[in-house]
Amino acid sequence: MPVFDYRFRVPATVDAVADFHFQTGILKSLSPPLMLLQVHRFDPLAEGSIGDFTMWMGPVPVHWRAEHRNVSRSGFTDVQVAGPMKRWEHTHRFSAIDAHTSEVHEHIEFEHHTGWRGVWSRILFPKPALLALFFWRSLVTRRAAAKIDRAAQGRSASREH
Repeated sequence: MPVFDYRFRVPATVDAVADFHFQTGILKSLSPPLMLLQVHRFDPLAEGSIGDFTMWMGPVPVHWRAEHRNVSRSGFTDVQVAGPMKRWEHTHRFSAIDAHTSEVHEHIEFEHHTGWRGVWSRILFPKPALLALFFWRSLVTRRAAAKIDRAAQGRSASREH
């Protein structure tokens, strides 16, 4: 079964990274500018919460429905319950490198269908496309989590005075 791993560092605490991922509406901010996204349902991140959306890959609509599992402040897994893949489990893990730096580890285990449906999913989700998607997401996450972290540090500093 294919596996995709992507790791990146964030100049922020694990709490700031988690706060970013627990925001509603995060999916749109994590989608690259050329990928149109129509969100049908996106529950607040919690055990069993649902994300239901259509990604437009050029003129092609790709419907996806995922359930969130193993949700904690250190990460979560989204499991495709309906969509283009035979199997897709995407685990997000957040860990501290030091007091002000975190690592995000994206781990995806997936399986394509057989036949034409599998050809289609291989065209839509080749490794270069996944690398580009997660590079974009790393940029967005770094910027947003650092901003959240600075705001938290500012609140903490103002309470000390």
